[in-house]
Amino acid sequence: MPTLSKSPCDLLQLTVPHPSPLPHVRTDEIMQQEVRPLLAVDVIEQLHRQFALLSGGRGRDGAPIITMPEYLGFNDLSEEDFLNVITYLTSVPSQEAASIGFIIIMDRRRDKWAAVKSTLARIAGAFPGNLQLVLVLRPTRFLQRTITDIGIRLHRDDFKMKVVMLSSLSDLHSYVDAAQLTSDLGGSLEYCHSQWIHHRTAIESFAVTVKTTAQTLHRFGADLAETELPGDVQSARELLSDHTEKHDTLQVGAGSPVGWEGVRCPGAKTSRAYRWDNATVVERLVAQLDETESSFEQFWSKHHLSLEQCLQLRHFEQDFQEVTGTLGCLAEELVAILDFGDSVEGVEQLLKDLKDLEEKAQVKIFEEASHGDQLIQSNHYAADAIQSMCAELRHVCDDFVSKTERKRHALEKSYQIHEKLDKMNKWCESGVYLLAAQAVDRCHTQEGAESALRDVQAFLEVAEQQQLADPKDLEVQKMFEKRQASLTRLSTKHTRPVQPVAPHPESSPKHSTSITQRSASPGKLQCEPISVLLESAVTCGILHIMNELIETERLYVEELRSIMQGYVAELERNEFSHLVPAALEHKKEVLFGNLFEIYEFHNRTFRKELENCIENPELVAGCFLKRKEDLKMYEKYCQNKPRSEALWRQCGECAFFQECQKKLDHKLSLDAYLLKPVQRITKYQLILKEMLKCSNNSEDTAELEEALTTMLDIIKSVNDSMHQIAITGFAGDLKNLGKLLMQGSFNVWTEHKKGHSKVKDLARFKPMQRHLFLYNSILLFCKRREEVSEGHEKTPSYSFKHSLQMSEVGITENVKGDNRKFEVWYNGREEVYIIQAPSADVKNMWVSEMRKVLTEQLEACRGAELRWRAGTGGAPPACSRFISHLDPNPLQIGLLQPRFEPPFL
Repeated sequence: MPTLSKSPCDLLQLTVPHPSPLPHVRTDEIMQQEVRPLLAVDVIEQLHRQFALLSGGRGRDGAPIITMPEYLGFNDLSEEDFLNVITYLTSVPSQEAASIGFIIIMDRRRDKWAAVKSTLARIAGAFPGNLQLVLVLRPTRFLQRTITDIGIRLHRDDFKMKVVMLSSLSDLHSYVDAAQLTSDLGGSLEYCHSQWIHHRTAIESFAVTVKTTAQTLHRFGADLAETELPGDVQSARELLSDHTEKHDTLQVGAGSPVGWEGVRCPGAKTSRAYRWDNATVVERLVAQLDETESSFEQFWSKHHLSLEQCLQLRHFEQDFQEVTGTLGCLAEELVAILDFGDSVEGVEQLLKDLKDLEEKAQVKIFEEASHGDQLIQSNHYAADAIQSMCAELRHVCDDFVSKTERKRHALEKSYQIHEKLDKMNKWCESGVYLLAAQAVDRCHTQEGAESALRDVQAFLEVAEQQQLADPKDLEVQKMFEKRQASLTRLSTKHTRPVQPVAPHPESSPKHSTSITQRSASPGKLQCEPISVLLESAVTCGILHIMNELIETERLYVEELRSIMQGYVAELERNEFSHLVPAALEHKKEVLFGNLFEIYEFHNRTFRKELENCIENPELVAGCFLKRKEDLKMYEKYCQNKPRSEALWRQCGECAFFQECQKKLDHKLSLDAYLLKPVQRITKYQLILKEMLKCSNNSEDTAELEEALTTMLDIIKSVNDSMHQIAITGFAGDLKNLGKLLMQGSFNVWTEHKKGHSKVKDLARFKPMQRHLFLYNSILLFCKRREEVSEGHEKTPSYSFKHSLQMSEVGITENVKGDNRKFEVWYNGREEVYIIQAPSADVKNMWVSEMRKVLTEQLEACRGAELRWRAGTGGAPPACSRFISHLDPNPLQIGLLQPRFEPPFL
């Protein structure tokens, strides 16, 4: 059977349900169909035949009237065409009118009983609606009328519907008011079939448009609701722009539904009831569309606000990271500011720098905190997170201000010390001039001696008046005491004049540093000859080591400069271009690596910082700690060294290098100078060890030990990276494995539970030589190979064999019978690797490092599980799912317990 048709409003029922984020929109009976209804365009050809029509007339009880005018080709109609038209016509009236029941008027006045019978049979067999009455204008010719009367009596019960045979139009008017009938049935109802078809098509087109618009709004709303908020500024900005553009485009498209003009003008030749029904349908369509659009706009407003607040939050987070990074830099600058200066002016400058630093920090923090407060006051959805970040900023600010205050207090104390030292120096300087200016001939008399004595005593009182530190240990004080004693004797007893004595050069104003020596200890004045300090430093050997460090650093920089100017620069000039071999073209980076970067760092930064420590050797350890990350550039240089040496072996004997060496007057060839960076990075740790031997200060010793550990770590990292780049055959990218923690060669035995027993026995007695590389996430097993080049040293390479994921590994620290062995087992001891180290110390280092890796994995897993259980995570962590299927034996739980067995096993 054909698909059941519905009214134009019923088309809206094909729209998808409202997505959850949109507010609820009221629906009624016209929004319930899930099946596509039959439309006028589907039966347009059959409608134009006009064998059945819906004029808009109604019975006395409001029942819709379907008219079947005389149609010569009625018997030729197919059952499908007849049923589709009748089905469509019964779907046009409202459900309220259709529930009353339809009245069918059949005009068969010029037809025969056979036509009447076949039509009634068709109606009785497949009328899709509630049929109230069938009125038949029977044939008017005598014979056909008689046959019809007889036939209807015989077959009335077969039709199973109420059929009334009418002889004339007046009989028809007794059942239906003439005002509800068209002119061909003696009525006054205006009806134009072509206009009716046109208007029905327009209404249904409008309904389809309204339905499509509603569906589009719902789909767009569902897409918006399912969108996850992005985690960075760029993505948030792009998402906001994209959604706004789609919304504006959708709003323009939904502004004026197609077919609206045709619906508004149903035509003059239509019945009042028909126009009323259609107006009701259109009003309902428009009302539902307006309600859907209004609901969507409410949802869009909230969604748009969320996107804008998300963008604001990402901007705030980005600014927060920048501010915290800036504060970190300012904190480093704060640490770099000394707690004392070398003069009053120096301390004043340090105090000014400190004030500028504090103002910068407070401005940055104030701006960011104000921004956060504005977001919180605007009812931002992430107000709690913003409040937390603002609180953290203020805490950092308070901490920074506290450190600044301590630094300011120390500098102010240093300022007072330097101010007193300046006063004392001026006092000493004045005293020297006073002693030198006293004329000996004036002391010949008692009066002259007494006058000179009064000058000396007045000068000594100045120190007490100015509250200078106790000057008893000063050379000037001793000179005055001697002069005072001499003048006292002269004033009481005359002797021959004393020869004038000029002040010793060391006591002159030009050598005031020998008179007073400024102590680095705030609040205490210590004045002693500089020779004593120098003697102490020389005794310890610090100055000798510092001189060696700085002189060798200067020489190293000069050697690097000669390489850059004498070789690298010449490669780019035309003078020797004809001597450059083809193998060297475009391979400058291969031969020299990042030598220019190393040269720039030492020339512009590191050498100058070391030179600044010549008078304060205790600061040299800080230079190495401060430049720890910069010194890691040697790792890149050493990794490139094998390629550089290989290229040198190809073209090292060419005329270009010989000419450059001759021009530089170097006694050694370039390859010897290219080895200098490798030698230099290993030299620093030797110098630090020597300084450590001469250090007596516990604080300086601790810092030197930290610097020495740092340099040893850098050398180890360089050495490990040289081994790592020699790995071949590994399918992944070694850079993605992170930092190489340990590497070394071992004897390895393997056992497999699923393997053949003979394989097990052989594995026990025949060890494999393997080079192991340990990372946080993986353990690599490689086979060491020696590649020998003619006339050169052996170059090791490591052929990758297999790997073990550290997340699946467990260890047994001790193996019976050999304290150099330990076990690494995999997949619950299905695979066991017995590893023998060269020594017990090496074994202990590896076991300790592997235990540390496994413990960190355990802590990370426990943290993830706790977050999941607290409801802050998404899906349960992988370790939780793994744990739930395991026996709670500590040796089997894997990710829940540390995967290493205690030593007594």
